[in-house]
Amino acid sequence: MDLAGFSDPVEQWEAMTAVAKKADEGSWDSIWLFDHFHTVPEPSTESTFEAWTTTAALSRDTKRVNIGQMVGCNGYRNPALYAKIASTVDVASHGRLYAGLGAGWYEHEWKAYGYEWPELKDRMGAFREATEIIYKMWTEDEPVFDGKYYSIDKPINEPKGVRKPHPSFWIGGGGPNVTLKLVAKYADAANIGGGNPEVIKEKAAILKGHCDAIGRDYDEIIKSTGINAFPIDKGDDPVKATGKALGPMNRERFDKDNLIGTEDEIANKVEAALEAGADYVIFYVPGVAYDLDLVDRMEQITKRFA
Repeated sequence: MDLAGFSDPVEQWEAMTAVAKKADEGSWDSIWLFDHFHTVPEPSTESTFEAWTTTAALSRDTKRVNIGQMVGCNGYRNPALYAKIASTVDVASHGRLYAGLGAGWYEHEWKAYGYEWPELKDRMGAFREATEIIYKMWTEDEPVFDGKYYSIDKPINEPKGVRKPHPSFWIGGGGPNVTLKLVAKYADAANIGGGNPEVIKEKAAILKGHCDAIGRDYDEIIKSTGINAFPIDKGDDPVKATGKALGPMNRERFDKDNLIGTEDEIANKVEAALEAGADYVIFYVPGVAYDLDLVDRMEQITKRFA
């Protein structure tokens, strides 16, 4: 619902692009997209742009900032195709791609687009195989894989990308038995905890255990977490201050899902996440498309931790 305040789809696209360019001009390391076909957490008729098409476009509209998806849904694209798309976008962006991948969760969306909705064990099994295939496509010249869900037979993937040794691979999710093992074996970064210090600490410890078990350097893996926040001045009425950002979204859900607070309060939440084991924070800021000053305000918070 982040673009629902604009009636024309071209206006919506340009508003999104303006946010990306604003971040590109500043000191932000990255900008991110969701990989969804419909609005979340509930479907609506509001515009939702396809993630990889948008990633490619923004890679040409920006010059410096990294661009990622948090995270790509494995069920929406054959993993060999995913690897090919990501390799292409990594070149288009001159090596600025953060390629995100997860098992997927939005049942309504899968069924609406005609994708079979597998049981959790099958979604995770396919996710495990897909991760290995993607890694092979980026690192081997004649990759071969014959699994239960997917197979490849020496697909040619040239160019493999620009970033070395391969496009930056971000895996989202905190499942201890599949997802975090895949992070330890294949990923450059994880996304865990949703900003909750207790969960971050727990998942980071599990990830470290998996790294130790296979001899992977835990410290070379980025441990990211997400924080939803909207900055207001001390003494501001939160309802009035967030009125424009709220738009058609539900007030109760908006207040529940976002930290609406001063820059100090948001910084305290960041500090708690970092102390728990995260070393990278991805902010979701509702309403940023309507107020580019929010980009600057949030950037000032990040500079406290530089």
